[in-house]
Amino acid sequence: MPIPLLWLGLGAGALFATQQWHKDRQRHQIKFHPGETDVAVRPQNGAVVCCGIYGAFDHSGIWVEDNVIERAGNGLVRAISPQRFTARRSGNTIFVACGEEGEVLADPSVAEKAAAQVYQYEDYHLLKNNCHQFVAGCLTPNQHSITFFSELNQLLSAHYHCRLSWHPILL
Repeated sequence: MPIPLLWLGLGAGALFATQQWHKDRQRHQIKFHPGETDVAVRPQNGAVVCCGIYGAFDHSGIWVEDNVIERAGNGLVRAISPQRFTARRSGNTIFVACGEEGEVLADPSVAEKAAAQVYQYEDYHLLKNNCHQFVAGCLTPNQHSITFFSELNQLLSAHYHCRLSWHPILL
């Protein structure tokens, strides 16, 4: 039994190291990662939001009419309350993508694209068809191979032509 625990510990350590490496690598694209500033902002329709999952991953969605539209782990695109978006995850804070000066990055056409997909289902795959892939598809019609939150950040930075700053939402 100690061998599987050792592998689990090594895997968790490698995941943490990889996240730190991605954060360091993205410093030129991101001013504040989620949780690095406490200056709260009001989300706007079409803004990209995220929350943490047990301190190891990030989950993303699109803010629309005081709800979050997300691709759930079962593949269903759904509109849920902010409280449900963070339920059974590592915290109760939702962060919104902003520009370097703290202005919310929002696009009404992104909200429309997300809303048009509610109740649609696609096979969910952690690496090939996840929540970040859904958000990327709402941002741009181009097919993007996005697996990780760091890749979503790169896309957001390029799409909005600015350095990102993730701020907690103010409800």
